[in-house]
Amino acid sequence: MDIEDLRTFVEVADAGGVTSAALRLGISKSIVSRRLVRLEAELGVQLLARSTRGASLTEAGATFRDYAARVSAEIDVARETILPAGELRGSLRVAAPLSFGPTHFAPVLAQMARRHPRLHIQSCYTDRFVDLIAEGFDCAIRVGYLQDSNLVARRVGPLYGKLLASPDYINAHGAPETLDEFSAHQALQHGTEAWQLMDGDKIVTVNPRGRFKADNGVALVAAALAGLGIARLPDGLTDDHVASGALVPVMTRHPPPPAGIYVVRPPGQRPARKVRVLTEMLIECFDHCSTSER
Repeated sequence: MDIEDLRTFVEVADAGGVTSAALRLGISKSIVSRRLVRLEAELGVQLLARSTRGASLTEAGATFRDYAARVSAEIDVARETILPAGELRGSLRVAAPLSFGPTHFAPVLAQMARRHPRLHIQSCYTDRFVDLIAEGFDCAIRVGYLQDSNLVARRVGPLYGKLLASPDYINAHGAPETLDEFSAHQALQHGTEAWQLMDGDKIVTVNPRGRFKADNGVALVAAALAGLGIARLPDGLTDDHVASGALVPVMTRHPPPPAGIYVVRPPGQRPARKVRVLTEMLIECFDHCSTSER
């Protein structure tokens, strides 16, 4: 019984269809279909009921899926055990934010691929929170303040930010200095989220209001540059604009509390070595950046 057939069947079962599984695996739909047919022929049972809307597990398929997943996981552990020290193989699917990912995380992933030529890396850059389990990701890199979830998180670096506005906005509306003054200003937001700000040693929560929202940090930078309001933005996206004077820090007595950069993964007893290696490389990268800045 081919391990890739088992792995493909698990992906189709979890993704709910051949097309989604093919995207996860980075192979064609025809290869996925051939593997499924071969596995069903070898077992002598139908594992999946296929339709134009996708594929659902038969009773036999539901029973076999858990066994197939465990066997695939055990094979991965065995491969890691016998491979030469440091060598990685297989595939790594990682999600990263679109705002930070291409500039801050893509170089680390490229370096990982260079060090491990037998490892296939597939990265997805999006500012939405992907469902790691349903969408078949090994891990995700997330920035900011983590929401409560059942995912396992490891902090790999700090993330600092400021409240910023353009000189045009400040000239037209003034620069708020207190929490009460801030409530009268236009805020540029990711959504309807509350903001946390420092008040001395305490963290306070404010509920900003504004007419411009975007799910992408780069879009919020553009809005701030256009004078549409006050944005809460990470330094990595705004350092150049602050240096040039295009954006000006405001509410400097009430900065956002330091946030973090995290690797998150589905719950389990032990992370795969490829996830551990990525985590260690990110820690090394951001530790080096912090040292350089000091």
